Amino acid sequence: MTKEIKDTYQILSASSEGEYKEKGSKFLAYAYPVRSVEDVEYYQAEVKDMHPKARHFCYAYRIGIEGDIYRANDDGEPSGTAGKPIHGQLLSHDVSDALIVVVRYFGGTKLGASGLIHAYKTAAHEALEVGELINRVLSDIYRLTFDYGEMGHVINVTKSLNLNITNKTFETIPFIEIEVPRSKIEQSLIDLKAKLLQISTDQIDEETTVPFCKIDKIENDD
Repeated sequence: MTKEIKDTYQILSASSEGEYKEKGSKFLAYAYPVRSVEDVEYYQAEVKDMHPKARHFCYAYRIGIEGDIYRANDDGEPSGTAGKPIHGQLLSHDVSDALIVVVRYFGGTKLGASGLIHAYKTAAHEALEVGELINRVLSDIYRLTFDYGEMGHVINVTKSLNLNITNKTFETIPFIEIEVPRSKIEQSLIDLKAKLLQISTDQIDEETTVPFCKIDKIENDD
């Protein structure tokens, strides 16, 4: 049985902020869309520049379609009272490629472990609640290189299959690049070859080539 390929997940469309106050302490949450650990480090530095007098910059992030690149940090708060509840909000909102930094200003009264957990959780929750979540679809890019005489046929076929053309050039060697969602690659390539060759999909297999149109996968950063 073929394992279903997951190619869609939720991300933040833009940065957002949340706030929670308890017994004089203030918790300011900043949520950012990120694509790498380098992005995480950049936004952490940005938040610290914004709050030079704050003592705690607790955070959590998830990166990737399964959120398998992640970290939670308590930054001096009692273990498990800050980073973990922040990370828990990323999980409960089912959002990845995201960083949340919560800045704490101490109000003079200790909140205890349960109070801190609630505060960091709530601040992170507020930041995600006001943010807009959108779907990100992981796709692969394929380049179709063809002769001028086949240009109209190739473009008409890609349009009939609703394949998104991301790049094209009609110079010495014309080509177009199409975007294919990863969950649909196998069937899309079968349909593409069949329509280009004007034969049924039953006649297409992995070894089938199109003499007048070279189809190559283009490496990307995902």
